Amino acid sequence: MTIEQLQTNEYHSYYQLYLDKVGNFDLLEGLRQNGKLTAQFLESIPEETYDYAYAKDKWTIKEVVQHIIDTERIFTYRALSFARHDTTALPGYDQDQYAETCQANRRTKKSLIDEYKALRQASLVLYESFTDEMLLQIGNASHSDVSVRAIGFILIGHENHHAQIIKERYL
Repeated sequence: MTIEQLQTNEYHSYYQLYLDKVGNFDLLEGLRQNGKLTAQFLESIPEETYDYAYAKDKWTIKEVVQHIIDTERIFTYRALSFARHDTTALPGYDQDQYAETCQANRRTKKSLIDEYKALRQASLVLYESFTDEMLLQIGNASHSDVSVRAIGFILIGHENHHAQIIKERYL
């Protein structure tokens, strides 16, 4: 299943920014390969740079990585819920509140990368368990409809988006 197969009714237009940052490859292979590339990129950043924020009131790299992790956890929960035909409308989340309270800056580079890798592996195994029918399931989160497969591609694009910001503004 590739991103070109996504229909516009499977996601809110807000997510187009992230979907535009995803290559045309199989969803599972994309999750697998992008996970490896993101981990390698994060490992290449010097430890001392992780505490850097490029401007006042902007996140440090540690907080950006924690945001990527938190978002993947929330979005994979949404995917699981929708794949299981749960019709509960799921709430959005306040990413700034999460960043403010996560205490990412007390963590080490290694602990953040280890958590990212473990989470991506769990996300990959979850997505491998989904049937084609499950991937097409649509549910409601943050007041808009989104399919299970769109969530997978959004995760890839979301981390690519933040990797690009780190490259452009932090390094």
